[in-house]
Amino acid sequence: MVKVYTIASGKGGTGKSTVAVNLGTMLAGLGKATYLMDADIGMANVGLLLGLQDAPVTLHEVLAGKGEIADAIYEGPSGLKVIPSGISLQGFQEADPDRIREVLTELVKRCEYLLIDAPAGISKDGVVPLAVADEVILVVNPELSSIVDALKTKVLTEVVGEHVKGAIINRVDPDKTDIITRKMEKVLGVSILGIVPEDPNIRRSSSSKTPIVIKYPASPAAQAIRRIA
Repeated sequence: MVKVYTIASGKGGTGKSTVAVNLGTMLAGLGKATYLMDADIGMANVGLLLGLQDAPVTLHEVLAGKGEIADAIYEGPSGLKVIPSGISLQGFQEADPDRIREVLTELVKRCEYLLIDAPAGISKDGVVPLAVADEVILVVNPELSSIVDALKTKVLTEVVGEHVKGAIINRVDPDKTDIITRKMEKVLGVSILGIVPEDPNIRRSSSSKTPIVIKYPASPAAQAIRRIA
């Protein structure tokens, strides 16, 4: 059975797209037919993280009715299939987020796991990815503004009739993981799926446009992603 997970956060800068890219890469590396779609049509990052920023057909063209989804699927690391979003303002303006449901219908025929990288914050563009998921996974930093915004995203997910599977706490001080886990479970009211520690190798891997789970597989962050996968 296909599982559709939307990776969401209440605010930008949590590392949501980086987590989504690495989680998708790890699942694909474990032999799962995995697709990653960048539904952040306004502030897309997946293509940039994987060197697909110049892809000729992206989700922008598909949502604007100018391209087919089959032409917007690219080969990523470890066999991950990637549907990037464009980075142009014109493409964003022409894209219709309501058509994501049509795209989803086509993609679920092809995979075991579909990860959707959702826009940060609460907006029309962000509601659709929440509404089409089987379950939502929150990516949160251990700071007040991120936690507050994650709670808003959780409430919005429940309002549209969907369920939050749990949260991934990203960029955590390695010496505080146990304390952070207990506090976050209590405050967010969801299970903590994993803790990803602060790791300088994430920046290095991002600069090389290679997921950390491939570039530095023995690093603390890569090992954390492996456990979550």
